[in-house]
Amino acid sequence: MQGTSLPGDAGSDSARHRDDLAPRLAVVITAVVLVGYFCVAVTYVVDARPSGRALDAALLMLALLPVLAALLGLQLTHSFPGLAPRLSGARHWTLGLQALLTFLPFAVFKHAWLGMPGFLAGSSLLVLPPPLSWVAFAAIMGCTDVLLFQVGFGWGEVAYTTVSTALTGLVVFGLSRLSGLVAEVSRSRAELARLAVAQERLRFARDLHDLLGYSLSTVTLKCELVHRLVPPENSRAQQELAEILQTSRQALADVRAVASGYRKMSLSAEAGTARSMLAAVGISTTAEVDCGELPDLVDTVLASVLREGLTNVLRHSKAEHCTIEARRTDRTVLLTLTNDGVGKASTILRADSADRSDGGSGIGNLKVRLENLGGRLRAGVRDDGRFELRAELELPMDSAPEGRERGSEDEYGPAVTA
Repeated sequence: MQGTSLPGDAGSDSARHRDDLAPRLAVVITAVVLVGYFCVAVTYVVDARPSGRALDAALLMLALLPVLAALLGLQLTHSFPGLAPRLSGARHWTLGLQALLTFLPFAVFKHAWLGMPGFLAGSSLLVLPPPLSWVAFAAIMGCTDVLLFQVGFGWGEVAYTTVSTALTGLVVFGLSRLSGLVAEVSRSRAELARLAVAQERLRFARDLHDLLGYSLSTVTLKCELVHRLVPPENSRAQQELAEILQTSRQALADVRAVASGYRKMSLSAEAGTARSMLAAVGISTTAEVDCGELPDLVDTVLASVLREGLTNVLRHSKAEHCTIEARRTDRTVLLTLTNDGVGKASTILRADSADRSDGGSGIGNLKVRLENLGGRLRAGVRDDGRFELRAELELPMDSAPEGRERGSEDEYGPAVTA
């Protein structure tokens, strides 16, 4: 297929290497900056080591090393949640532990510990949801100012330290979020590339199915007719026609096999892909697919409906929430896709209008495919302002054998027999 790189191409490998390198480089840069800021804060503590006996100072610094290591570990955990996925559900507790390790040492080190609240302020923005995160950010600034006044700082020094602490927190928050966004963009790009390849495969299968399949079916039928009309006495012609007929039958079977292989889709797999893709673009998604094993043709058609519906969600709305539900009751399968952010109803694609802007099938063509299988497809804005795409299909009494779409022989015409 033109414009599509094969898995073994050098260009595809280099592009994949660049995609993998970007999030890693973002994480490395963020980690280096965070560790650098942390080292600067530690230098204040080292310069303000207690006076007196060297042994006492050394013991105090030695006891402080676990605290510094814990603070750095907690900060990296908040900045890169993937480092400790088991702690993802306890991030509020880790934030509280970081707050204790940030403010308690002020009793000993006083102004020498003023480099640490900035990291706590950044962690509060990373862990807590807005607007609570900004309230906590302001509270950390206020507590830091109170402690600085108690250790004897004047207004000018407090103002300078407040700005410095706020900037440190914002840098920690910004770099951490940017590294996460780079990873999300990389995943979204890979997912979109996979969907583009799948869409191209479907287009190729549709063209192969509609063009070559019909033509080969016609050729086969004509050969069968000529084979019957040729007198039996003409054995040479009978033999040649028999070979041509066998070749055309094999070609027709090959086209059917290739088209079926490219076109076969899974509703459950498509729902899983939809969940990850919508999450990558910031759309909250709820997906519940409980249909069990479906016949290949039904599974493919419903997966196509879901994919087309998701395309309309991304292209024709500013959705923030999306719901995917698929249920099976007796012999009826019901698929619904709802989303908000539809704007004006005139911008929504109606079920009786095909979207032909990109050469795709559109909801209109999917409606025809469902009706050919005895199903129904409705799409429109509900009374609550949400857009709903609803597909309902009754399963056949006898499911098709595995690996073969029911009625596939009738797609090009009747089966040909010798």
